[in-house]
Amino acid sequence: MILSDTINNFPNSPGVYIMKDEKGTVLYVGKARDLKKRVKSYFKPAQDARYQIRFLMQRVCALEYIVTDTEKEALILENTLIKQHRPRYNINLRDDKTYFSLRMDMKEEFPRLSIVRKVPSDGARYFGPYSSAVAAREVMKQLYKIFPLRHYPMEACRRRNRPCLFYQMKQCAAPCHNKITAEEYMALAEGAALFLEGKNTEIARMFRTKMNKASEEMQYEEAARYRDLVRYIEMTVERQKVVARGGDSDVFSFCREGDDVQIALLHIRGGALTGSRNFCFAWEMETEEGLASFLNEYYGQGTPIPPEILLPIPIPEPDALEELLSEVSGKRVRIAVPQRGAKLDMVKLAEKNALTAAKERAAKEGETTKVLSELADKLALPAPPSRIECYDISNIQGEMAVGSRVVFVDGKAQKSLYRRYRIREVLQSDDFGMMREVLSRRFSGGEEKEAFPDLIVVDGGIGQLNVLTSVLRELDVSGVQAAGLAKSRVEREMEQAEIKRSEERVFLPGRKNPVSMRQNSPALLLLARIRDEAHRFAITYHKAIRSKKITTSELENVPGIGPKRKKALLMHFGSLRKVQEASLAELEAVPGLGGSAAQAVYERLHPAVPLSDQSDQSDQSD
Repeated sequence: MILSDTINNFPNSPGVYIMKDEKGTVLYVGKARDLKKRVKSYFKPAQDARYQIRFLMQRVCALEYIVTDTEKEALILENTLIKQHRPRYNINLRDDKTYFSLRMDMKEEFPRLSIVRKVPSDGARYFGPYSSAVAAREVMKQLYKIFPLRHYPMEACRRRNRPCLFYQMKQCAAPCHNKITAEEYMALAEGAALFLEGKNTEIARMFRTKMNKASEEMQYEEAARYRDLVRYIEMTVERQKVVARGGDSDVFSFCREGDDVQIALLHIRGGALTGSRNFCFAWEMETEEGLASFLNEYYGQGTPIPPEILLPIPIPEPDALEELLSEVSGKRVRIAVPQRGAKLDMVKLAEKNALTAAKERAAKEGETTKVLSELADKLALPAPPSRIECYDISNIQGEMAVGSRVVFVDGKAQKSLYRRYRIREVLQSDDFGMMREVLSRRFSGGEEKEAFPDLIVVDGGIGQLNVLTSVLRELDVSGVQAAGLAKSRVEREMEQAEIKRSEERVFLPGRKNPVSMRQNSPALLLLARIRDEAHRFAITYHKAIRSKKITTSELENVPGIGPKRKKALLMHFGSLRKVQEASLAELEAVPGLGGSAAQAVYERLHPAVPLSDQSDQSDQSD
């Protein structure tokens, strides 16, 4: 066997191996401490229980390898190649949402908190992670009630005549107006940092000491402030559920059904459970290898790395991953599989979360299948539509017209497949013509080749639906079903105070009357959600273009006029209107403009008055 001969030539050293099919497409990228030993493990006898690997081996036609000096280098190279080739059999987390963290630089004169996405090694202290900016802001909001740190940059605050409203609300100590000393402010900042790290007992002890000292020195207002801080901290500690001893850790566990893997992650910060997250992906390889690959890619996205990572099962060659994560985070990182005690309880809790998430996902998928089957029945489709596309048009009396396309696959929005269209051919207010242009560009083959949808929905009634069916017929597109969804209309009679809305109406080709669908039925609500998403996407694009046109000066469209000359013109004349009113001679008098540039500006701002006509008019006036 050719592949067997190839494997025999593999070295017994660390590196990365690459599996390709007959077309040269990369199927899988893996790393190993011993390349020959690792790759040979894939070619076991037929009774090997790893059916996924046997299926992969049937497609592998070529094997390549890249030798590295260390296992850590192999791990880095594996991650790089996965991002480059996106192999089918590797984990892909590129659509995963970004974590947020809170940042505080203690080297500043008066440190403040800010929300960031990345956690670089810049000496600042980072807290989190938080799954969304909303969650991070909520933490800051609650924190300011206990620790009144500054909210805004010092330069902006010092320009004010008096402290901001947050000072009046006792949520800012106003260091910008010397309402607190630098030493007292640093104590607040250190307390906030310890609080975010979950070291609440230490903070309470520190502030209680300061309270007693202030009381002994008869600084009773200062003592009362520290007393209130201790009280707030103790109240917060009572509300938190402490679940494990120790410091910070990430706890992983999983639930696997065939090729579907559900991973649950619990964030433990300061011994308290601060958040959780779930991941779902298809994985056709060994579970242990999949978990190792997941950790490599997950922490390779700039995610905060705790000093301890707890797993339910051992992963192959964990030392290299520990070394890499320790180097990235700047502190020792340990990967462990707990066997007893509180840490094992946390792993079991993560496993319970993974199992619950997998059940919820299966229930939702079953519900989606039911809704799509109902939709197929109501619209007389040959099969439940897997891919649904919806198109919409947005313009103001034909100006700045745009079109949008949204794609839903198995009832879920696939934003990577969304498309925006700038209307080029239709210059007047003609929604039908604009829809025709968008659909023609989609199906004429001029765009990147894409799979055709099972169902197309257009935002509109019979008119827009006729445009759709006409385009499909002219371009000989088959196997695509069509429907039009008209919005509900407001109906109000003069003698009635109550406003009524008509029902959502679904139109099909060849039918004059709309399809009878129960209002608020799951199938109709799905269509309405897809239609509303297309409308939102079109409106967003239209507003962006309109805003850019409003804020863009005509001077930016003049060849040879850059930012410096634009600034010189506006500074010389005072406004764009004055520039438009200026004669060619006045433009030429602007320092740094020059004759050719002045002529280009004049012709751009006076397209209806050529320079020859201007000279003729000046001759006649003489």
